[in-house]
Amino acid sequence: MSQVRVHNFSVSLDGFGTGDGITVDAPFGHAGERLHEWMFATRFWRSMVGVPGGSTGIDNVFAEQHSIGFGAEIMGRGKFSASTGPWTGIGTDDEWRGWWGSNPPFHTPVFVLTHHARPSIEMEGGTVFHFVDASPAEALDLARDAAGDLDVRIGGGPAMLRDFLAAGLVDVAHVVQVPILLGRGVRLWDGLDALDERYAIEAVSSPSGVTHLTLTRR
Repeated sequence: MSQVRVHNFSVSLDGFGTGDGITVDAPFGHAGERLHEWMFATRFWRSMVGVPGGSTGIDNVFAEQHSIGFGAEIMGRGKFSASTGPWTGIGTDDEWRGWWGSNPPFHTPVFVLTHHARPSIEMEGGTVFHFVDASPAEALDLARDAAGDLDVRIGGGPAMLRDFLAAGLVDVAHVVQVPILLGRGVRLWDGLDALDERYAIEAVSSPSGVTHLTLTRR
């Protein structure tokens, strides 16, 4: 059976996966890009955005796994949009197509968890955003059907990833601990007591200062 995997999910030392005050101009709130600077420096990321160079060390090895072997992704609405509630049409909200431009980096069906229905959006490069009101298990069934024999990526944000971990639906999770303190935002680990009893956890330190944590279901 295909696996359910998480890759390149960054958290601060105090466990926040995103900052406070998320807006269209600040997708990670007051955290800015600090949670992801390690990834932006890799050759993998730079090649995705058409910039030469980049690091080729341990950070790049982990970052590359983000694009290998996936046939679908599940993300929370907060990863797709800064707005909440109904798709009201205020400003450009009813036409919002994500932060990634006309050719998002997913290239698969993407299931966006939301309580508010919206027609699917087909983008360039094979990405199709489907907006579903579903439990984690129901969303996973949809994603598995779309992915076929390939794996399903859980893309975040922290609240929905926490729900998938709590439900025991994740096989492998790569979480990157970044040496910053955010103080506020949305935490990943809250309510996940004794997670280490269900997952074997390996840690690899990088010269960039981050620590790569790999959680594998026992």
